[in-house]
Amino acid sequence: RKSDTNSRSASGHSRSSAKTTQNKMSGKGKGGRGEKKSTTASAKAGLQFPVGRIGRYLRKGKYATRMGAGAPVYLAAVLEYLCAEILELAGNAARDNKKSRIVPRHITLA
Repeated sequence: RKSDTNSRSASGHSRSSAKTTQNKMSGKGKGGRGEKKSTTASAKAGLQFPVGRIGRYLRKGKYATRMGAGAPVYLAAVLEYLCAEILELAGNAARDNKKSRIVPRHITLA
């Protein structure tokens, strides 16, 4: 009889804790007002290359007096695409030479 009450309270307790963790996990609500994780421009654009750094270089380089908000995103996307293509070809060249690492010669062959 005592084990029955313990199992009931344990199961009831686990349900309530599951509800509270579910509330904490959700993005909305008053619980997580103070802690806000900043999202980078690269993450928003779905890129690996640093959009903010490229934007800073464009501003500091004095290439133009004005710059649009999409310019560093576009440039980062183009650079990332070119790097991905070269790395894929260099990886194929490394595999042809039975090597597991890409060396400068493989990039030249690509």
